[in-house]
Amino acid sequence: MSTRTLTLAAIAALGSVVIADETHEVRISRASENPSVQAPATNFTGSVRLESQFRGDAPARMAGAIVTFEPGARTNWHTHPLGQTLIVTKGSGLVQRWGGSREEIRVGDVVWIPPNTKHWHGASESSSMSHVAITEALDGKTVEWMESVSEQQYRAKRSNPTAPISRQTQ
Repeated sequence: MSTRTLTLAAIAALGSVVIADETHEVRISRASENPSVQAPATNFTGSVRLESQFRGDAPARMAGAIVTFEPGARTNWHTHPLGQTLIVTKGSGLVQRWGGSREEIRVGDVVWIPPNTKHWHGASESSSMSHVAITEALDGKTVEWMESVSEQQYRAKRSNPTAPISRQTQ
């Protein structure tokens, strides 16, 4: 299955491209009206692009985007109040929760990060990686950004070998 097919299938399956409003009209957000933007350096290391950003209308709480990381690029440590789902659509990458092992993720993998779990994700050292990222808002907030992932943490097998595996931030 091609990468394009996987991307389209993931988006279609999630129903994120079309959102019904109170009048039950279907609304389509055209790619040409939602250009790719560089992710803010305050929350990411390296070259990261956000594409096809979306957000549901109340009472829906979902939001997300297609995120593309160049080799070595990654998020800062962060949490999501209601968790996060990642669907890898291109390349290979890494994901790690605080105190846990660094895990490789590849095309077709679906990653669930539980609520309030401190983690990071991004591309591997040698490959770019794209994923669809989906979150839900709690009281209008989808993410709490924290400190940068250092080069030492990025390359290590564990984020903090002395931290308990179950450690989570609130």
